Amino acid sequence: MYPGEEIRKSVFHISGDGSFNELALKIFHFQYNTNPVYREMMQLLKTDTEKISDFHQVPFLPISLFRDHKIISGRDDIIQKVFTSSGTTGSVPSSHFVSDIKLYEESFTNSFRHFYGDPGNFRFLALLPGYLERQGSSLVYMLDDFIRKTDKQGSGFYLHDLPSLIEKLQSPPSGPVNTILFGASYALLDFAERFQVDLKGVIVMETGGMKGRRKEMVREELHEALCRHLNVNMIHSEYGMTELLSQAYSNGNGIFRTPPWMKILIRDTNDPFHLLPYGATGGINIIDLANLYSCSFIATQDLGKLHEDGTFEVAGRFDESDIRGCNLLVV
Repeated sequence: MYPGEEIRKSVFHISGDGSFNELALKIFHFQYNTNPVYREMMQLLKTDTEKISDFHQVPFLPISLFRDHKIISGRDDIIQKVFTSSGTTGSVPSSHFVSDIKLYEESFTNSFRHFYGDPGNFRFLALLPGYLERQGSSLVYMLDDFIRKTDKQGSGFYLHDLPSLIEKLQSPPSGPVNTILFGASYALLDFAERFQVDLKGVIVMETGGMKGRRKEMVREELHEALCRHLNVNMIHSEYGMTELLSQAYSNGNGIFRTPPWMKILIRDTNDPFHLLPYGATGGINIIDLANLYSCSFIATQDLGKLHEDGTFEVAGRFDESDIRGCNLLVV
């Protein structure tokens, strides 16, 4: 039995806040004991791990450490896949060393099923030029898995052949399945402005960010433009990142929901150890219990706010100069 195997069996069987807290604490201690980078951070913070009895008390690892550290818990001798972030011009990309790729596959499949139903009941069309043009995208890996399993429904990636994408979108799928168009925000906007096709009945899913390809827009402005040009009532969104193994989804209005094994907390932008109340805007901390063999407690560089029902919104990102307190944790 490899390290953490018993914990792994429980990740997708969370039944409420109590079982989430219990498993989160088990994973915290597992990662403290087997992740050298996380343990060193705890020691620098002089954290008394025995006094941590609730997941709200767990220290979060700054996401920037994935740029120049190998963040692995328990299985550093087995690396099955390395996912890398796109990075911006002049920045160092993050690397996520994955030692159990089946765990990622289970996570994204169960998460999609939790919010939308069986992936087998969909035709997946992907417009992800920036992701397809480089190696190591975890988003491309997820969609490639969905597309391969639903190729009989006409699923596929589209890089530059937009006329073929339009033809596919306007043709009925094979069998009683729904069509979902996954796209990078800038690619969807370019497509919508150029062709203005009627996609009524299609789920349009944006994956966020202009990636330097277009001027950044607030989500409301982006969604309004996409709805207007594509004749849809709502734009769905996927929220994930290279350093995680789980995704949150929004079925409209920028309100995201997490699967049972994932939670969001909001920290003070000036004090990373102080959590903010519901409705306050601050830095997004993510607990991803599926990230068992990396780090499940990550302080991101995104800004957002949490609602009482567990849903959350993303308001933007920190500038590098605004990270402040997180820099104190870089080891």
